[in-house]
Amino acid sequence: MILAFESSCDESAIAVFDPASGVACEWVHSQISLHSEHGGVVPDIATREHLRHFGPLLRLAIKDPSWRGVSQVAVTRGPGLAACLAVGAAAAKSVARALRLPVVGVNHLRAHAWSPFIPLHAESPGAFQERLRELLPHLGLIVSGGNTILFSISEAGALEQLSSTRDDAAGEALDKGAKLLGIGYPGGPEIERRAAGGRPDAFDFPRGIGRPGDLDFSFSGLKTSLRYRVQAMPEPQVRASLADLCASYQAAVVDALSSKTAAALERRPYRSVGLSGGVANNRALCGAIEARARNAGARFMAALPRHTGDNAAMIGFAAWIDAADSARFSGGALQVDPGAYL
Repeated sequence: MILAFESSCDESAIAVFDPASGVACEWVHSQISLHSEHGGVVPDIATREHLRHFGPLLRLAIKDPSWRGVSQVAVTRGPGLAACLAVGAAAAKSVARALRLPVVGVNHLRAHAWSPFIPLHAESPGAFQERLRELLPHLGLIVSGGNTILFSISEAGALEQLSSTRDDAAGEALDKGAKLLGIGYPGGPEIERRAAGGRPDAFDFPRGIGRPGDLDFSFSGLKTSLRYRVQAMPEPQVRASLADLCASYQAAVVDALSSKTAAALERRPYRSVGLSGGVANNRALCGAIEARARNAGARFMAALPRHTGDNAAMIGFAAWIDAADSARFSGGALQVDPGAYL
């Protein structure tokens, strides 16, 4: 059983993963309410809150019966905010040293990549490896505030990054779009809520598709287009057109993501398509990627809503399923991986 820690950004999280049954327990402390006052994550505040809340989270974990079966500790090693990662690493290494357990560092993006498979494991832990082989090769899309990545998992379980964003991530584009429209943070859920009553074809925003065959994403032009559009409209008109602006802006993001996914599906056959990361909770995006998977004859797999954002359950799961490729450390200085690599 694996005790996992996550602190890459603004969530403090602890979980226990049991290979014999799945996620045994998990706890998350979110800082959204604090950062919403500033329109985005403030690193100093995030670090302070991790220092404040890992202690109480650990006290909850110690009270859980699963604590007695822990034989390994796992912790996010990057990418993320360096100071935040350091707090989680210090907590994990302290517990590991006190209990005399080994520690494994897990790449945050690898954990997102594997997170859609957590429900599959929970359904039948004993047959998971066999069922996993039936779903490979796998095409995955990670969509969050900091990353937008298409990747594949081969029949042998090797992860390969196929593309990423050249500038802004999709979640960042949604957050900044919401800020331009004056509707708060986090922007993705706010844009989705207001888009429900709007027309996705009311405004023509760029998709950032690029050259044919190019799988990379680009959202900076979309954000700039929204800024110019809003600046050219009187304030009362912006308010009156808010639903249409949100629906059209969201449609541009979803179209760009789904079209690149479809292009990747045309390159080779995949047995499954996964969606993970915080933006995976967007219903329009989820429906669009599911439709692309269905058209390609692949099974669609989305991470559970509680495992789309930053969470420790996916860290524990990735430590178990992918331990051979994880960076192990014990006692020495933790080397934070600064790159967005799978």
